[in-house]
Amino acid sequence: MDMGNLGAKTVATGSAAGSNAVGANSALEHCPRPLGTLGLMEDTTSPWYLMLTNEYKLPSTVPMLKLLIQQSNCFVVVERGRGMNAMMGERALRESGELRKNSNFGKGKMAAADYALVPTITFSNQDAGSLGGNLAGLLPGALGSVAGAVAGSIHSKEASTLLTLVDNRSSVQIAAAEGSAKNMDFGAVGSLFGSRNNGSISGYSNTPEGKVIVAAFTDAYNNMVKAVKNYKMQTVKGGLGTGGQLKVQ
Repeated sequence: MDMGNLGAKTVATGSAAGSNAVGANSALEHCPRPLGTLGLMEDTTSPWYLMLTNEYKLPSTVPMLKLLIQQSNCFVVVERGRGMNAMMGERALRESGELRKNSNFGKGKMAAADYALVPTITFSNQDAGSLGGNLAGLLPGALGSVAGAVAGSIHSKEASTLLTLVDNRSSVQIAAAEGSAKNMDFGAVGSLFGSRNNGSISGYSNTPEGKVIVAAFTDAYNNMVKAVKNYKMQTVKGGLGTGGQLKVQ
């Protein structure tokens, strides 16, 4: 086993503990102090999620986003997903008298989530284009056929994502950010340049679509952090939700 192999990593690398990050991507935005607590809300009934899990066979985006968020130190992550079942289970054990008296699982211990972060994959394409036809048309005869066959295995993988940040107390959208990433998959071309471990070109042959999606979410998160670092509150004359300025009869 080759633990920590670089070829198996995505752009979300390393670890996080509290405000300490180890091995984080150097391109990840960072905050000197957290801006509040945040819970992730992933819509598992949406079409993009069904495509992610059924077609691409990829897991939830939540664990990856939690790592990025904690490493950035811009928000303190609170559990609002399936982990809530375990937390509520411990509280049920306490109420039943099964836990030790000093277990300290009483009411009022959980931290509120100031904000909710909602991820969305807005577009993802496994095969955004092939170079085979173009090269085959430019070169004559057998040479063109070979070039077309080789370049036909070169495909572009791309993904576009969206992150929305909502204030849980007011339900007001605080920020929204788009992210994108693109990668070239050289497919069978790697065999023409030697083994898959020989050189950077052939290494692309085993790059999964998931790495592109992670990169797109990282880009979206960076864009969001840049926006909230310079956050300016929106105001409506008369106050939010009191009728607005676009009057009707």
